[in-house]
Amino acid sequence: MSLGHPAGTAPVVAVVGATGAVGVEMLRCLEQRSFPLAELRLFASARSAGRTLPFRGEQLPVEALEENSFGGIDIALFSAGSGISKRFAPLAVAQGAIVVDNSSAFRRDPAVPLVVPEINPQAVKTHRGIIANPNCSTIIAITPLWPIHRRNPIRRLILSTYQAASGGGAAAMEELRAATGAYLAGQPFTPRVLPHPYAFNLFSHNSAVDPDSGYNEEELKALHETRKIYGDPAIRVSATCVRVPVLRAHSIAINFECERPITPEEVRTLVASAVGVKLVDDRPRNYFPMPVDASGADEILVGRIRADLSDPSGRSIALFVAGDQLLKGAALNAVQIAELL
Repeated sequence: MSLGHPAGTAPVVAVVGATGAVGVEMLRCLEQRSFPLAELRLFASARSAGRTLPFRGEQLPVEALEENSFGGIDIALFSAGSGISKRFAPLAVAQGAIVVDNSSAFRRDPAVPLVVPEINPQAVKTHRGIIANPNCSTIIAITPLWPIHRRNPIRRLILSTYQAASGGGAAAMEELRAATGAYLAGQPFTPRVLPHPYAFNLFSHNSAVDPDSGYNEEELKALHETRKIYGDPAIRVSATCVRVPVLRAHSIAINFECERPITPEEVRTLVASAVGVKLVDDRPRNYFPMPVDASGADEILVGRIRADLSDPSGRSIALFVAGDQLLKGAALNAVQIAELL
């Protein structure tokens, strides 16, 4: 299948799930990056049909998503959940669109490329109509590590995530606001979106737990997606994923072990030169990546780079990252994939 449209022609682009937290950011990314398009069409559920959303000084109407919605569309950016993607993405492809899907529906399908443009842009060429956007915490964790892995292969990767409400969408973000207000006012609050009290609390990620391994779905995504994106089925990955009461931007404590000894200075140099990454590693001021700084930023912030003192071989490094889940963790990565097309 062709990678896109004839040279010199601007594509017709659709955003599916346009009224959601990620969909709104997709519109902003398309506008801020001056994405060349002939037309932009917005789709959402029937209850959102008739709304309008701003784009390049205009108000664009939101249409109800239907099975025949994709005629004449070249690129469809999906961010409406795996159920919608499984049903509508094949229909979009059949009607001539290339789908960039932000859900988990196709990530583990060996026939569907899983792409982070800073890591494996060449994988786009293998698509058969659908390209998968990786999980947000996976993107934020492994993008800064890629130049390190290329220079000195990472053999073991341990992740501890601090995941913001934005990972649960607009409804989870609003629940955190409401729960915090109720808590501060001394009023009772019953969570409806998330399974546990969110204000001034944290809890294990609310995806389903595998009864055999004890890992939840979010943690297993880190394992399988890292292997697929890096093209390295042997890399060992273990993750612990936690929801924290932060409105936007995920943070991750990372410990990795390389094939050969590596110094913090080498890592700092590699990270500083990485595309889409910003070094924030100020030891004298004790200033390192924070979600408050990562929110609204395209770059993934990286710092706290230090040797793992528990590994006498000198092959292990600990560091800390923060990245905007709605941007590089979702919408921005999808738009970058569309730019490759």
